[in-house]
Amino acid sequence: MATAKLASNSQLGGASKGNAELKQRLIFLVLALIVYRILAHIPVPGVDPDSLKTLFSENQNGLLGLMNLFSGGAVSRFSVVAIGITPYITASIVMQLAAIVVPSLEALKKEGQAGQRKITQYTRYGTLGLALIQSFFVVTNLQGSEAPVIQPGVAALAIAVVTLVTGTMFLMWLGEQITERGLGNGISLIIFTGIVSSLPVGISSFFEKVGNGSIGYFTALLIIVLAVALIAFIVFVERAQRKLPINYAKRQVGNKVYGGQSSILPLKLNMASVIPAIFASSILLFPATIVNIFSDSQTIWLRDLAAELSPGKPLYITLYVAAIVFFSFFYTALVFNSRDVSDNLKKSGAVIPGIRPGEQTTRYLDRIITRLTLVGAAYMAFVCVVPELMAAQWSSSMAFGGTSLLIIVVVAMDFMSQVQSSMMSSQYESLMKKANFKGSK
Repeated sequence: MATAKLASNSQLGGASKGNAELKQRLIFLVLALIVYRILAHIPVPGVDPDSLKTLFSENQNGLLGLMNLFSGGAVSRFSVVAIGITPYITASIVMQLAAIVVPSLEALKKEGQAGQRKITQYTRYGTLGLALIQSFFVVTNLQGSEAPVIQPGVAALAIAVVTLVTGTMFLMWLGEQITERGLGNGISLIIFTGIVSSLPVGISSFFEKVGNGSIGYFTALLIIVLAVALIAFIVFVERAQRKLPINYAKRQVGNKVYGGQSSILPLKLNMASVIPAIFASSILLFPATIVNIFSDSQTIWLRDLAAELSPGKPLYITLYVAAIVFFSFFYTALVFNSRDVSDNLKKSGAVIPGIRPGEQTTRYLDRIITRLTLVGAAYMAFVCVVPELMAAQWSSSMAFGGTSLLIIVVVAMDFMSQVQSSMMSSQYESLMKKANFKGSK
């Protein structure tokens, strides 16, 4: 009786310890995101609020509106984190591409944690360089506008650039801290928080347009139904899996026979998750920003190009879809290596029915992954582009953009999965401690 009571207390103690750790991670996550939102309301020194408001109101439906959506309104306030996390994402893309092409970086990637730390260090340097370039061009363009947002002068320019670069580097560090000490992927959660913070304003603007007759009641109802249907579709596809049957060979050790069991190899339909949409948006923002900066010149074709790179335009949508497809295949190839999976199956004595181990299994997995990725890329392009076309057709709020909707749903699903996994892990540890306690009796 006393032993059972001690075992029960041990189990409760293990569970409470796991819950305490989960609580600490959640508290750290909330505090980190609160810090981010506070920074999004602190303006860069020397900014003229009235001029900024006028400039943004004239360009909020284009590139500035998209950047403002991802930053949670930081661009419209030209806050210290107005540049956002985009330079870090772009640097990560460049480093992952370079790790495939450059032999020295490919060798670093194979060195395990030591090599990964080195690649992370190079990514940080790249983030710093891209943040400097982007901040310099943005501040220079704002100083040269008809209504100067930032006071002219070298000192004001230097202060604004240093402030913006510092804000980006701090966001990069904050995202890494959330990943390590909080829950979920820090960078994704920062983007998620920025989008969610913009939703109330976007929804309010949407219903205001319905109220003043800019959007009809039937059209508004259709938009809401389509938004709900898209959310349900995203949840369905993100949970979809291709389950490959796996058979384990029988092995006899002495008088006992091991193996001979069947299992499955689950392959997600969309292995890349929301990463291709974020990468595609970020990679398009950088050249679009540069083109917009020089679009005030007398070069007609440059002004036309800047207009075509705005969200909802045919050129923007075409490049966006192409980038989503490319990054879907690229990122899937990074997270799933068919040859490694084939080798692991062979070492564990597992085979796919009807497929010989080794090279034939590798080719079979490559075919399956290629088909799944193609369907996943088409799904992501559909989800991201259709709301953009809806917004262009009915002039609805940017809050209903496909990329933002996809990020919100997928990041929320991943976050809930991590919370559930953490809770199950703590319960499993408490059960193992109870089992060990009984075994030692």
